[in-house]
Amino acid sequence: MGYIPNLTQKEQILKEIGLSSIDELFADIPEDIKISGLNLPFAKSELELRKEFNKIISQNRPVTELLSFLGAGIYQHFVPALVPALLNRSEFYSCYTPYQPELSQGILQVLFEYQSLIAELTGMDAANTSMYDAPTALGEAALMAARITRRSEIIIPKALHWDKTEVLKNYVKWMGITIKEIPYSPDTGELDVSELKNAITKDTAGVYVENPNFFGVFETAITEIKDQIGSAMLIAGINPISLGIVKPPGEYGADIVIGEIQPFGNQLNFGGPTAGLFACKKEYIRKMPGRIIGLTQDADGNRAFCMTLQTREQHIRRDKATSNICTNEALCAVGSAIHLAAVGKNGLVELSMQNLLRGQHLATKMNQLTKVSSPLFKSQHFNEFVIQLEVDSENVLAQLLEQNIMGGVPLKRYFPELGESLLVATTEVHTEEDYSRFINTLERVLGSNTDPEMSGISGGVR
Repeated sequence: MGYIPNLTQKEQILKEIGLSSIDELFADIPEDIKISGLNLPFAKSELELRKEFNKIISQNRPVTELLSFLGAGIYQHFVPALVPALLNRSEFYSCYTPYQPELSQGILQVLFEYQSLIAELTGMDAANTSMYDAPTALGEAALMAARITRRSEIIIPKALHWDKTEVLKNYVKWMGITIKEIPYSPDTGELDVSELKNAITKDTAGVYVENPNFFGVFETAITEIKDQIGSAMLIAGINPISLGIVKPPGEYGADIVIGEIQPFGNQLNFGGPTAGLFACKKEYIRKMPGRIIGLTQDADGNRAFCMTLQTREQHIRRDKATSNICTNEALCAVGSAIHLAAVGKNGLVELSMQNLLRGQHLATKMNQLTKVSSPLFKSQHFNEFVIQLEVDSENVLAQLLEQNIMGGVPLKRYFPELGESLLVATTEVHTEEDYSRFINTLERVLGSNTDPEMSGISGGVR
């Protein structure tokens, strides 16, 4: 239909596609769910848009400007300079997530190395090239367990990050899968194993257990849980840093392992992107979602890497695909592989010990404050722990933030039974000066006094 003069641009487009009004574009939408319009501002130029975005972004306050003791799954760890130096090379940085076999051999090789590192770290037979994050990895693990066992029930701990719980519910909502929650011991914060045993039924496809758990507590009965859940699959959630000193899940019978790989090689980035690790036993590898890189030989007998076991909806499997995950976090996975390779076996043990000792050290020092119970749970914990205050926790956090300190994650919204509690995390980035500043500021906020000999941190972790 050529150009018709004296028509507005909108009218010209409508005539071109054979419509008389914009409303006809939405004729298939039922009237009862239509909205009358969006109250949007007028369009801005690129220059105006940049200024507007910069104004919004300027409100952000990165951890480089604050003293942060936040944790709950995402942690501030030291990232060596070699990680971004290699990660920002164009061979990695400009490569999109792997789709085709003819992809660069370089990115395929480093992802193969990532898989190998994760498999060795977790004690499992195989790992994929990563998931979106830990919550979606849990959702995929639940679906995988249901596929393998042909059962319809997943058991999870009540002591679980709310994001994981909600994402899991979304994953299984229309799949005929139900979720059971198992309480934790009010004394130790550990999973109530007796309740778990009673909850197992013939319909139980999988049981998810974290070690350390959401409260930072080590599950001391983790090695016995596999025997107690019968033929149900054990899905283990891990903090990869802790595996320098604790038994890997492959050694206590885990069938599937998931976790967040962010602690290795990935900065906080205001909450993302991150990458979820996913590993399993060899016999379940064809049921595993995502991508796997394999090692083979080319026509000349040379070593070559290729995509393999691509049971995805975009390939030949279509509706028989194990998952509809269409991408992964390849660049984040590469960063983790670089960091893990740089740290090495001995370095991982040292890093893990530092986080363990610093968590215990800070918890002990905080317990010297009045109006504070630290740690709340009487059990061994890793790099984070729960404290309980005798005053309003939200108010305390607000006052700490005024002093440029993020004092922890408030728990009472999701765990009201814990009262005015905070989840406090520490890592190798914190110094004795940081601990002194945190405790002394918290002491002033609480309006309490500590023993003069304990007001400074002495004889602690270097």
